[in-house]
Amino acid sequence: MNSKLISTRDLSPLDVEEMFSLLNNHFEGVKRDVFNNDLDSKNWVILIKDEQTNELKGFSTLLMYDTCFEGENISIVFSGDTIVDPSAWSSSALSTGWIASINKLRNEYCKGKLYWLLISGGYRTYRFLPLFWKEFYPCYDTPTPERILCLIQNLSVKRFGENYNIKTGVVSFPHPHILRDGLHGIPTQRLRDPHIQFFQTLNPGHLNGDELVCFTEICEENLTRAGRRIWFANANCKSENQNSTLEILV
Repeated sequence: MNSKLISTRDLSPLDVEEMFSLLNNHFEGVKRDVFNNDLDSKNWVILIKDEQTNELKGFSTLLMYDTCFEGENISIVFSGDTIVDPSAWSSSALSTGWIASINKLRNEYCKGKLYWLLISGGYRTYRFLPLFWKEFYPCYDTPTPERILCLIQNLSVKRFGENYNIKTGVVSFPHPHILRDGLHGIPTQRLRDPHIQFFQTLNPGHLNGDELVCFTEICEENLTRAGRRIWFANANCKSENQNSTLEILV
């Protein structure tokens, strides 16, 4: 598998059709107009393709933008539609491609601190946080600092409006994406992980497509050991990255 960062302006009609088809194959409730609107609101996308067949196996849309909070200029990367076909779950292409892409964009565009705003409708997405980031919110063993909570709420109200519940931190869309049979739900053994157990507690409606708002600062100091391996890896270190495999479905 390989990953490619591309501007949404440069997507071909075939790319867009394959993205919609992949999303629709794995989620119920996918509407073409909603998909198109979401894609139009993003400025970057990471495409995951099979190196042999060039078949699209996954993608993640991104919106990178600057804003101001309490007088401080900051940058935000917001993750939109994201999917990886189960046949590619053994590959680390998305996790390595995502971190490499954000590192590239950070160096070229950011004017201040960079934060990752994402909404998690499944435990696989939420697992991305403790795997690669030391501090992230919400977290089962660390209360969210008051200033960070205010920042999360400020960004979420602006982005999700009335679909965002400021008390629970959960977004309920009018047309939610719901994982199809065989992909949704949390296996019992996974609940031994306190992070996954915490996710289920905070987002009890995830089976119905509810999304938990999550947040972390993207910087070298906040990387875990696994995150640092990918962050500093070069093109010749692909084999080293295989230990950082992540199944991810938003």
